[in-house]
Amino acid sequence: MKTIKIIFGAMACCISVAGQAKQTVCVFDPIGKAGDAFALAKDYAIEAKKWGADIELRAYVDERIAADDLKVGKCDSGLRGRQFNKYTGSLDAIGALTDMKTAITAYQLLSRPQAASTMINGNYEIAGLGTIGPAYLFVTDKNINTLAKAAGKKIGVFKYDEAQPKLVQYIGAQAVSVDVTNAGAKFNNHELDIIPAPIVAFKPLELYKGLGEKGAIIKFPLTQISANFIIRKDKFPEGFGQKSRTWVSSQLSRTFAIVNRYEKDVPSKYWMIIPAQEQLTYMKMMREARIQLTKAGVYDPKMMNLLKKVRCKQNPSNFECALNDE
Repeated sequence: MKTIKIIFGAMACCISVAGQAKQTVCVFDPIGKAGDAFALAKDYAIEAKKWGADIELRAYVDERIAADDLKVGKCDSGLRGRQFNKYTGSLDAIGALTDMKTAITAYQLLSRPQAASTMINGNYEIAGLGTIGPAYLFVTDKNINTLAKAAGKKIGVFKYDEAQPKLVQYIGAQAVSVDVTNAGAKFNNHELDIIPAPIVAFKPLELYKGLGEKGAIIKFPLTQISANFIIRKDKFPEGFGQKSRTWVSSQLSRTFAIVNRYEKDVPSKYWMIIPAQEQLTYMKMMREARIQLTKAGVYDPKMMNLLKKVRCKQNPSNFECALNDE
């Protein structure tokens, strides 16, 4: 029996099992076989044949089922990728990669052969780095347009991510534990005031119901939602991981176009631009929180240092580039 585990990140994941000649990869996509994640997985399966793998795809429309399969050894959810590799799992650190262009630069840099050793943690290997786009704050009331006004509000946090509750506590808000299966419903029923989510979740989770007439999407990215391929390296041919990373890296412009399309499909009435001064306040808050979480062992310090270099190469005039504490 050959067991193979592949993870397609937060909104598009997962994994694994199956026979000597063929591997079954479970792909979580909220839209199922018609979704962009599954389309990418189909192209990946075709390419993987060239690298010695024979992949059969299985679509998951419910992350809970994928999580259940995780418990019995059949699937690993991309939502929990940090446990497999803390270095690459730190790519989604708050404020570390807020725009797509900077994110793509970082992913391409890390996909080079020179970074191959950092992709391996025990028997697990990161076989591809990507994103499903930035996370934005969805708010039920557009008057929640500053960090100060978020104090005391109920914010949805994913229970598996130890960083999120700390961030919520940092701004004086109330953390409410959620998962992919109930986050949308809780926001739509106004059990939550705020929820961070990528735009790809807007339609599948029907978040427009929670926004209603008073809500808004704050158009200020908090982080990128990582989408990683993770394999058990001893189950693949020699060199498979690097070939896979190279191919996934070549698809990043495709990802960029998909995310742009999703954002353009959101009615303009939902977007809210916050003032430049408030954006700077967000950036400073995220930076301070990121440094604290790194010191607490949540984020990898080497990755934080690398991502700062990438950000400052893209925008050398940024205030953080003159500072040396990250």
